[in-house]
Amino acid sequence: MSATTNETAAAADNAVRYPLLSRIDSPADLRALSVGQLPQVCSDIREFLINSLSKNPGHFASSMGAVELTVALHYVFNTPYDRIVWDVGHQAYGHKLLTGRRDRFHTNRKLNGLSGFPNPDESEYDTFSAGHASNSISAALGMAVATEMNTDEPRRNIVAVIGDASIGGGLAFEGLNNAANTPNNLLIILNDNDMSIDDNVGSLHKYLAQITTSKRYNNMRFKLYRLLKKLHLVSDRGRGSILRFNNSLKALLSRQQNIFEGLNIRYFGPIDGHDVANTVKVLRDIKDMTGPKILHVKTVKGKGFEAAEQDPTTWHAPGRFNPESGERPAGTPGPHPPKYQDVFGETLLELAKENDKICGITAAMLSGTSLGIMREAMPSRVFDVGISEEHAVTFAGGLAKEGRRPYVAIYSAFLQRAYDQIINDVALQRLPVVFCIDRAGIVGEDGATHHGVLDIPYMRAIPGMTVAAPSSEEELRNLLYTSSLGVVNGPMAIRYPRGNGQNADWKTAMKQLPVGKGVEVAVAEGAKVALLSIGTMLPAAKEAVKIAAEHGVAVDLYDMRYVKPLDGEILNLVASKGQRIVTVEDGALAGGFGSAVAEWLADRGISLPVKRLGIPDSFIAQGTVKELHALCGLDPASIAKALVDASNP
Repeated sequence: MSATTNETAAAADNAVRYPLLSRIDSPADLRALSVGQLPQVCSDIREFLINSLSKNPGHFASSMGAVELTVALHYVFNTPYDRIVWDVGHQAYGHKLLTGRRDRFHTNRKLNGLSGFPNPDESEYDTFSAGHASNSISAALGMAVATEMNTDEPRRNIVAVIGDASIGGGLAFEGLNNAANTPNNLLIILNDNDMSIDDNVGSLHKYLAQITTSKRYNNMRFKLYRLLKKLHLVSDRGRGSILRFNNSLKALLSRQQNIFEGLNIRYFGPIDGHDVANTVKVLRDIKDMTGPKILHVKTVKGKGFEAAEQDPTTWHAPGRFNPESGERPAGTPGPHPPKYQDVFGETLLELAKENDKICGITAAMLSGTSLGIMREAMPSRVFDVGISEEHAVTFAGGLAKEGRRPYVAIYSAFLQRAYDQIINDVALQRLPVVFCIDRAGIVGEDGATHHGVLDIPYMRAIPGMTVAAPSSEEELRNLLYTSSLGVVNGPMAIRYPRGNGQNADWKTAMKQLPVGKGVEVAVAEGAKVALLSIGTMLPAAKEAVKIAAEHGVAVDLYDMRYVKPLDGEILNLVASKGQRIVTVEDGALAGGFGSAVAEWLADRGISLPVKRLGIPDSFIAQGTVKELHALCGLDPASIAKALVDASNP
């Protein structure tokens, strides 16, 4: 059967399985339907997502929960002229299906395929880059103010869609606080599903669960304002005073203060986010109102798939599953190498049992970092602060100041948000905070927004910061033990990758690893090249040394363990042999481990050629870790080629 015949058959099958979705190639096609047809569109989208994501895994529960909201937004607003700004983007798969990417969705999160998140380089409907939390309000506010300054005609609507977890982030609060300060017509959609990845935490979440509003009151207030304006008794300039008076009156009558209206942001809701017809009606009612406003929408994460509704944490990104039963493939029997995050979680619990000063901190990632292991055993000594990395770091500094030993477990790409706090609230005071940097290096299918490739440069630049990278599960265990002994005077960063290690028998007796000391892995007679590896690039480095030997090139191999301080004894030994140096790291070349080696040599007047292998100065898209390592020249064959080339300058 030819490719064309296959495509025709697939199109015919889709027309049967998804009778309305198969006809929608753009939001304009969606808007040609009647409101009464929208529930069928929602059903088609859910069925499509279930069938697609069961085979090609992605973020499942969030997108399932936002289907009706997504359909209503594209139905009411004239996208792409009107802008929808998604926060994080976990919930944006339905958006991709409605905006011309349905037939390419099978490439989602694959090399050279669709990004797993909204990406302006991919579509004009993706108005702002997403992948991290809490930025949508600020970005959308900037766009809304710009449309006022540009005097866009017709009026261009700007909508920010933010979840109840993301709105607890500091940047979201800053955006809310600024929203009423400049003329704009921003609409904020608060998608409230009582979840982030793990259960939500914090006072704002509890507040959202209780907040109520009166539709009748809002309608009456809006009509009164229009009447007063028509009678020239109030102007737009005086609108803020009227809003404050009305908000105070409403708070008095309801005995409840609305935090959003306290910021002069009109509040509507909560409404049922799974009633697509009513959501369309409400959006139409409020879309042309002037001034910033927020619509509170209640949804269910995983809606339409029972297993996901019952366990939204597991079904946030469940991997492959049976679309009929919801069953997920069982793992192969026998002992397996653990995930690095589990090595961290189990080891920290062991250390905490021996040292009552140890406590753990994470930012909405109890399960993702495996800090939940310690939380289950010692709930009073583990703190999940929500999506608030800046607060997490400064909070850790406060704990350390009063004699505690905090371990802050945050993904590498997310820790970037707290850089100022790492510098001023921890390192400047030489506080013994240990940064456990999960998902360091290339992470795979989540792509550019999630790769943890910048932590070596940004951590090693900080005075007094010790930076280490284990090459194995045992080394991670031993580095954690070392960090608990008080031998590091100040903060310490330990970076480790996503995924599994290589040794199922990793839980050995812990031992101290001397600070700033690497280890000789292999020495070859007459070697003219030294390969310096950091972190979990060591297995690939070992394989590369074998390949180079097959080409007649002898190589000395060292596991450096520490980026800062570097092992001067090893570097002096290499220098005394006059060896050419190749460095390899799963991190950015600019300012990374290889740069640290080159700087160490240059500062001592040692002239040796250094070939640095790592992540180039560009944003790396999505793909498997293996594919992306090959793309960046970090696979064994590419490393071996660099070794052979170095031996023959």
